[in-house]
Amino acid sequence: KAATKVRTMEKNDYDAMHKDYSESVDALQRAIAVLKKQAYDRKQASSLAQVSALKSLTLIPPEAKKALDLFLMQSGDEPADEGLAVSAPEANAYEFQSHGVIEMLEKLLDKFVDERTALEKEEMNSKHAYDMLMQDLTAQTEQAKADRTEKAETKAKKLQSKADAEGDLQDTTTTRDAD
Repeated sequence: KAATKVRTMEKNDYDAMHKDYSESVDALQRAIAVLKKQAYDRKQASSLAQVSALKSLTLIPPEAKKALDLFLMQSGDEPADEGLAVSAPEANAYEFQSHGVIEMLEKLLDKFVDERTALEKEEMNSKHAYDMLMQDLTAQTEQAKADRTEKAETKAKKLQSKADAEGDLQDTTTTRDAD
């Protein structure tokens, strides 16, 4: 019972962590796709919803969130008085920043995929250990029942033998006393 309770708790923990990792991996994949599509010069602030959504995930490290904040602030920092006059060096600077963020997000994606894989392996090992334990306990229970039945049969035979011997002794004693 205790092992089953522990296994249930482990399974619930695994499900929650796996869900977190899967959501993070999915969000990172979407954000990377959006950033790769946005790698050319145009106004970015309203079209980076996928990237800004990463900040709300629990598994994203704080330093990655800071880098995303900086990126989002820089991508929306076009001076209002210049209007549409954007020079080529600014576009190159944007591309450089974008690739740096994409690279960081891809590293995070790889890290989360690796951690999720490790979590899945750990879960499989834990499940296997639990199954082996349950199989062993079931076998022990069946063996104990078989041993108990065998001992009860042996005891019954011995009691019968004792009763037969006492009966034979009584008959012999009675026959001897009668002679």
